[in-house]
Amino acid sequence: MKSNAITLWMAALMIVSISACKKSETKTTLPVEKTDSLKVSFSSNSPYKLFSFKNDAIVPNADSVSTNWDFGLRFTTFIVNSHSSGPGNAGVILQNSTYASVTSVPSTGYAYDTTSSQKAIKDGSWYNYNPMTHAFSPKAGQVFLFRTAENKFVKMELLAVDYEPFVGPVPVTLIYRFRYTFQPNGTTTF
Repeated sequence: MKSNAITLWMAALMIVSISACKKSETKTTLPVEKTDSLKVSFSSNSPYKLFSFKNDAIVPNADSVSTNWDFGLRFTTFIVNSHSSGPGNAGVILQNSTYASVTSVPSTGYAYDTTSSQKAIKDGSWYNYNPMTHAFSPKAGQVFLFRTAENKFVKMELLAVDYEPFVGPVPVTLIYRFRYTFQPNGTTTF
């Protein structure tokens, strides 16, 4: 009788453990939706701010030779972690669409930074500039489709580009606000 109770208890414990594993696996495969911001220097000579979709974090420049980051931003210039800009497999497609209507992304056709002057995201292709106010604004109806450095997929929309409050004739910092959906399981659907 005592051994049956122990066997029954062990079986229940195993079922609970297996169920817990399945729940955590499910959580990691659901798309992650975030809204974030990134502060970058107003100078086109400053280091890139590197960003990881997987970790929703800025990556130190010391890690620029790793696959820990997906895109970098300096002033108005984007880089992606591949080819001439890094060791990863990141690429990007700039698509005319609305964020909500993008429910899947292609598995091929991504642009890369082929040389230091040939970037995947062409400077000026994603923003409007007002010379009277010196304001940058993301072009409406454009969605960035990323394949990350580790072959996951992301859709991203720039919401705003603002100057951080400043004193003096020239701003010091731009604040990029963006939202994105990261698919951690490697599929192309959101």
